[in-house]
Amino acid sequence: MEITAVYPGTFDPITKGHLDLIKRARNLCAHVVVGVASNPKKKPLFSLEERVAMIQQELLEQGLTDVRVAGFEGLLVDFARKQNAKVLIRGMRAVSDFEFEFQLASMNRSLAPEVESVFLMPGESFAFISSTLVKEVAILHGDVGRFVAPHVLKALQGRISHIRTERGIGQKTGEL
Repeated sequence: MEITAVYPGTFDPITKGHLDLIKRARNLCAHVVVGVASNPKKKPLFSLEERVAMIQQELLEQGLTDVRVAGFEGLLVDFARKQNAKVLIRGMRAVSDFEFEFQLASMNRSLAPEVESVFLMPGESFAFISSTLVKEVAILHGDVGRFVAPHVLKALQGRISHIRTERGIGQKTGEL
């Protein structure tokens, strides 16, 4: 049985931790779809189209040409059904993620009992990385090059520089 998995997230931006989980999911399932959530309530730094393009470039550079990327709005389970997915991949970095992920998995199971949630832990070197932390460190002029791919770093630096210029914020204040 060829199983399709959806790995959902905002991916704002994609990190090496995300890539690690994509590779792990690909080792478990015949087909993996990275579902990029629109999620405007999170106020993403990058548009949905930009995030999809960054992930596609990253997958191409990593030779993961069999992994698909698609943006979506609405319920994750509806997106999973459209992809004929039977598995939702969720990353768990720490015990603190468990309660929220447990609630999500329970709700998703209630809405779509035919779709299973599978929790994967990233490698230890990626366990502390999150898009939110990467953005915060980058805004404060920290080096995030080891957490994201070079093309993502360039896009992140450009976007942050643009925001600072737009808001008239000095380059060394780190305030947004």
